[in-house]
Amino acid sequence: MSAIGFHEGELSVQRKAGVSHDAARLEGMLRPALLEGGAKKFLAQREFVAITARDADGRMWTTALTGQPGFLDAAGTTLTVHTAPGTGDPLYGLPAHQQVGVLVIELAIRRRVRINGELVRSASDELEIAAEQAYGNCPQYIHPHTITQPASGLPVVTDGTLGEMETALIESADTFFLGTSHPTRGADTSHKGGEPGFVRIDGADLWWPDFPGNNMFNSLGNIAVDPTTSLLFLDFGTGTALHLSGTATLQWDAPGETGRAVRFHPTRAVLNSWG
Repeated sequence: MSAIGFHEGELSVQRKAGVSHDAARLEGMLRPALLEGGAKKFLAQREFVAITARDADGRMWTTALTGQPGFLDAAGTTLTVHTAPGTGDPLYGLPAHQQVGVLVIELAIRRRVRINGELVRSASDELEIAAEQAYGNCPQYIHPHTITQPASGLPVVTDGTLGEMETALIESADTFFLGTSHPTRGADTSHKGGEPGFVRIDGADLWWPDFPGNNMFNSLGNIAVDPTTSLLFLDFGTGTALHLSGTATLQWDAPGETGRAVRFHPTRAVLNSWG
């Protein structure tokens, strides 16, 4: 993932949305990562990270990791995460030497940093990531929450069919995390927020409107090239986590301010509960 700037999917979505000029002014944000100064301090103070990667079978998932301040250790272009997905998590034992997308977010103060790069080492209690992109995002659509450690035991695994617990969690959510990927640029994790109910269930699918944002279209640009997508919904009070893996498509005639929406079809689901 050595190329710099927007890839073909991002550029095509920007053109179709009529924001190419505005997006071009932000392309410098995609410069090579350096996790020093303010970025290093921000990471050291955080307690939550969402990560998108592929399991041993190549299926993509997004999961969440938590720890005490200091569990995210940045030096130069290396991010060390002093924890790893536990038993029952769909990314338990995730393989090294793959592209991953990391989102470090503080929901209470509405700040976030995206870090994309290669997972160069994966141990039972530590992940090491060689960062290739790192940039901040605006606080728009971030709802304040207190983080509870996502449960990692007693997983309920289905073929993507949504039961009562899964449906209730989705329909009440004002926040979820979206994982996407590009064949040569790697994985990406983004935050999506709205009023409770902004994610709709339509038969076997989910869909949500694409709200106005920074016009970079990192996630939608990835989906335009590679439909492989993963979602993570969290109940911040109980620690329940719903992981969905599947495919997504873009819609350009949807209701809402932008006319854009994403339709997601889950093919695998993992619900972790304290039980």
